[in-house]
Amino acid sequence: MKRILSGIKPSGDLNIGGYGGALHQFVQLQHDYDCFFFVPDLHAVTVFQDPKELHQRSREIAAYYIAAGVDPAKATIFLQSQVSAHTELGWLLETQAHFGELNRMTQFKDKSSEQDVVSSALFTYPVLMAADILLYQATHVPVGEDQKQHLELTRTLAERFNNRYRKTFTVPEPVIQELGSRIMSLDDPTKKMSKSNPNRSSYILLQDSADDIRKKLARAVTDSDMQVRYDWDSKPAVSNLIEIYSIFSEEPISEIEQRYQGQGYGTFKKELAEVIVNRLTPIQTRFKEIAMSSELDRILQEGAERAAEAASKTLLAAKQAMGFVTF
Repeated sequence: MKRILSGIKPSGDLNIGGYGGALHQFVQLQHDYDCFFFVPDLHAVTVFQDPKELHQRSREIAAYYIAAGVDPAKATIFLQSQVSAHTELGWLLETQAHFGELNRMTQFKDKSSEQDVVSSALFTYPVLMAADILLYQATHVPVGEDQKQHLELTRTLAERFNNRYRKTFTVPEPVIQELGSRIMSLDDPTKKMSKSNPNRSSYILLQDSADDIRKKLARAVTDSDMQVRYDWDSKPAVSNLIEIYSIFSEEPISEIEQRYQGQGYGTFKKELAEVIVNRLTPIQTRFKEIAMSSELDRILQEGAERAAEAASKTLLAAKQAMGFVTF
């Protein structure tokens, strides 16, 4: 079976972009792939994290996987830091990565510009990301626009290692999501939805109340021609809302356009709010049940054991290929 690896970094409260770009996709992928869904907590600490918040958010991300519908019996759910092979293979791959390659990573330039002090881990974390993927011999990796460059580096490192030593790693292919990979701000469709936006009405968090969701959608920007039509070039704000509607309702965009033809934005935004509320309410309920439970502890422990078993085989093969003494 083809294998997927993906995860959500525990560095903040999840908004609906995290649902559209990851959780919704995870639930669908688990039926067709051997899935490893991890919480990349080691990536989170490339910038300072409050220890209590990191602990809580790491559990919360894992809980959201389950609350959204990922089945631990079908997919392996685990914390990155619980499988030591990630950091060990990360170091081995750093010996294969070139300084110039890492220096060209656009995300490093963007993120480092926001920091007063930049850690070396922030510079090299694309190599750890490559180790995450290659450890599990992933055949496919879901990627958004902002991660394509990192997956290309992963492919480069896998091919370089395979050619320099012997074939050890599967070279992964990208899985490009057509809808939801980049949900935009409700107040500015040129910017990605983010909690860092000082305007609290610009984003919808997964834990927002039904009333908050309704108020935020009522304030969402649109345009002046009142047509519910999907056209990112001329109607980006409305297209963003239509895309959100399609993800949360699982209806084709063409059906949504047809339903609201001639109705204007008022009715459309009110009903979009209800679509989101109806999808999030059971997720919120299940999340509260499992986030601090012993059930989550058991799932994460069993997931880490399964992940470590798979990862150790790849790590051993890589060490032997490089000439390290193994027993």
